[in-house]
Amino acid sequence: MATKFTPLHDRILVRRVEEADTTRGGIIIPDSAKDKPQEGEVISAGKGKISEEGKVRPLDVKEGDRILFGKYSGTEIKIDGEDFIIMREEEVLGVLSGATTSAKKEHAGARK
Repeated sequence: MATKFTPLHDRILVRRVEEADTTRGGIIIPDSAKDKPQEGEVISAGKGKISEEGKVRPLDVKEGDRILFGKYSGTEIKIDGEDFIIMREEEVLGVLSGATTSAKKEHAGARK
């Protein structure tokens, strides 16, 4: 049975999106030379932050969003053997929209 995790308040559960293992020139990048990706997908999100008036302000990010976050953001955890990050919404730098980053790179390379 898979574990279900629901973050509380303004926290989100994120799965890192892995970068490509090769460069455009075909050079293979070893794991030791790669930084951990700073892009991820929101797997689940809390209900929101509670204001001083006691009202819940919904989060700006939602399940399925592709996000960018800082290098040292959040806390890494394992759920059912898979790596995730729990972070506060304020640690999110922005939401990516449209095509994925790797697809954009491939498309840009095809235009040349």
